[in-house]
Amino acid sequence: MSNTNNESPKPARRGKKTEPAAATAAVDAAHTPAPLFTADIAARWRDLDAFNHVNNSNYLTYLEEARLQWLSHVPGPWFDEHSMPVMAAVQLNYRRPIEWPAQLHVELYCERIGNSSMTIAHRLVDATDAGILYCDGNVVMVWMDPTSGKPVSLPQAIRDAVG
Repeated sequence: MSNTNNESPKPARRGKKTEPAAATAAVDAAHTPAPLFTADIAARWRDLDAFNHVNNSNYLTYLEEARLQWLSHVPGPWFDEHSMPVMAAVQLNYRRPIEWPAQLHVELYCERIGNSSMTIAHRLVDATDAGILYCDGNVVMVWMDPTSGKPVSLPQAIRDAVG
């Protein structure tokens, strides 16, 4: 069947897109508890991509840096030769691009504590205006024995640090 007036067929109209509840902010800004830890991070010139904003992969680096800063402040042993944390899963919602120069706050929250794992929610916001949300989501960290590759109990130092 040909279109006699040379117009492209129009796609069917659809309703306005809405985000499902699970895809909304990991930590609702209106009901945000106090962060477990906040890391200050500066966007670097080398973090930019061809579109002149921070490349998406660098968001993960910022989150990793924030987790390591937090862990360095945890009193007591949180790893040893038989128990080390590994990242088991990550969920990142990109909310807006980060442009250079930018000073950032990476806020970490304890979302869940398990037997051998913890889920750390995160929000990456502008350091001068926390209402500017660049990304949110969560990371699941599992403590495991590096020799066997099997999960081990979450260290008491981590349990104590999250209250």
